[in-house]
Amino acid sequence: MLSTLFMAMSAFALSTTGLMLHRTHFLSALLCLEGMMLAMFIAMATWTTQMNTGYHFLIPMLLLTLSACEASTGLALMVATTRTHGTDHLKNLNLLQC
Repeated sequence: MLSTLFMAMSAFALSTTGLMLHRTHFLSALLCLEGMMLAMFIAMATWTTQMNTGYHFLIPMLLLTLSACEASTGLALMVATTRTHGTDHLKNLNLLQC
C-alpha cells in the first residue's frame, strides 16, 4: 500500500516538474497534465479501496471521466492553435495579439 501511494505521489511530482520545466510544446504540456491526472486517479483508487466504502468505484471513475474531457479539450485547442499559428510552440503564442 505504501509503495503504491509513494509511486502515485512520485508520478504526480514528476509530472508537475515536467510541466514547470519543459514547456516548449503544447503537446508536452498536455502529456504532463495527463500524467498528473492519472497519478491522481491511482491515488484516489487506492484511497477509496483502503477506506472500504460502498462507493469505491464512483470517485475514481468520475476523475477518469474528467481526465478524458480535459484531454479532448486540450487536443482540440492544440489543433486550433496549430492551424492558426502554424506551430505548437508555447513561446509563439501571444494572448494579447488575439
